[in-house]
Amino acid sequence: MNAHFYVIDARKWKRILFVSLAALLSLGIVWVEKEHISVFAPQEQTPSAVFSVPTDRKAVALTFDISWGNKRAEPILDVLKSKNVQNATFFLSSVWAQSHPDIVRKIREAGFEIGSHGHRHENYSQLEDDEIRRQISTAHRILTELTGKPPNLIRLPNGDFDKRVLRIADELGYRVIQWDTDSGDWKNPGVQTIIDRVVGGAHPGDIILLHASDSVKQTHEALPVIIDRLREQGYEFVTVSQLLAQTETKGRAVEDRSAWTQLVASS
Repeated sequence: MNAHFYVIDARKWKRILFVSLAALLSLGIVWVEKEHISVFAPQEQTPSAVFSVPTDRKAVALTFDISWGNKRAEPILDVLKSKNVQNATFFLSSVWAQSHPDIVRKIREAGFEIGSHGHRHENYSQLEDDEIRRQISTAHRILTELTGKPPNLIRLPNGDFDKRVLRIADELGYRVIQWDTDSGDWKNPGVQTIIDRVVGGAHPGDIILLHASDSVKQTHEALPVIIDRLREQGYEFVTVSQLLAQTETKGRAVEDRSAWTQLVASS
């Protein structure tokens, strides 16, 4: 009788040992998988700049940077009005905006979108974090006071930024907006050259870089033809915000362009 019970107990303990080892093996697999997931799972997306927006809709955003002067902005506004272009985005330096509140008012009353072009016109990637924050916040306060609406888009001076600038802009509630088609108008290369660059480069979801500072002497002459040619190709004009709103903003986004060499020093 005792031998019989000993056999039963041995079988029982063998079964328990087997189950225990299986459980330990399972826990080991779960732990390894957990470690695997923690290493390879997608991390939270970091802030990025938007160069264009992927869409099948034939829509482009005309954008104009202004940081100095009072001779070029109004002729450009006159062209947009005469061509019945109701949507465009102006990125204004707050230093310039303070000095030209009458032109800011005309841009606002025309219904165009106003974004920030920062405060002082310098490369923010060369500044300390606190100073970057101060420059963006100062511009935000001034533009909000002048327009009655807080901007949430920013094109950084000279198109210059790095990961720190992107992070700080994001913390302050801004999307950083670059461009895909550069008109090159700030170089004053000739009216036809500006037209060819814009019309030849435009594509659905494009953000087009133009200027309305006094440094550009040919933009107001090229703009009517650009508008006509793009319309002939079936394009409509929208603001940057309208472009962003119609689709997920994957675009050609980057996290770091500290080596951005195409500086728009005259913007």
